[in-house]
Amino acid sequence: MLTPKVIITCAITGAGDTVNKHPAIPVTPQQIAESALEAHRAGAAIVHCHVRDPKTGKGARNLEYYAEVVERINAAKTDVIINLTAGMGGDVEIGDGENPLAFGPNTDLVGPEERLIHIKELRPEICTLDCGTLNFGDGQGIVVQTPTQLREQARLIKSYGVKAEMEIFDSGNLWFANQLCAEGLLDDRPLFQLCLGIPWGAPVSPATAVYLSQMLPPNAVWAGFGIGRWQMPMVAQMVLLGGHVRVGLEDNLWLEKGVYASNGSLVERAVKIIELLGAKVASPAEAREILGLKPR
Repeated sequence: MLTPKVIITCAITGAGDTVNKHPAIPVTPQQIAESALEAHRAGAAIVHCHVRDPKTGKGARNLEYYAEVVERINAAKTDVIINLTAGMGGDVEIGDGENPLAFGPNTDLVGPEERLIHIKELRPEICTLDCGTLNFGDGQGIVVQTPTQLREQARLIKSYGVKAEMEIFDSGNLWFANQLCAEGLLDDRPLFQLCLGIPWGAPVSPATAVYLSQMLPPNAVWAGFGIGRWQMPMVAQMVLLGGHVRVGLEDNLWLEKGVYASNGSLVERAVKIIELLGAKVASPAEAREILGLKPR
């Protein structure tokens, strides 16, 4: 069923090793905030923000970086919805060979409260909840979220008055997210994000999108995306299935072959696809109504 009003989320920068792969990845809090506002002007109702170490460009979770991003976005006095990641702090780099417990330097594993300190302090309207452990790409890195940890994170997010966006990287994640709903750990209009194409999670394809969308509870609000060259085809796919969409430099660096994207240009392309399909793009006020957020 075609979504009549489509919420566009723009994922501004992510935490991946993309700084040397694109000439203008947002790195500093100022750059991230400016790019988020660019995406909003292009049509994004929600901006999904990671932060990076301004000196190295690597993903970070420092409260002061998040605070500056939020302050700069709010200073622009727009009505854009801020969605902060809570995905950092679950990284484990397994040791090589016969020493798997000799964790590597990229390990950053903390408990639920520390992982959510910026959510507690800044109270964005939305934050993410990655719903399971995953082999995240090739190599020795895994992202760890145990059921016990996730229940506690869901409880804390709800206690802070923030809406959890459940990040779904495979069907097991969705199975567990549905269990969180059944246990009353989320609000009565749960929000899901179907994340397709991240090695080695759910593969990106129309069949995967259909399968996962059919596992969602009837009261769900949901969106989805594909990474890389699948970003725009999945915009169309999710709209046709009745969902909302996500684009942005976190997931895709290219507007077309040989042409680097910006967050604004990716949102503009998504707007065009949505409108050509006969749907309309939701404003932030309309997105709040769809999501069950308080008006601002």
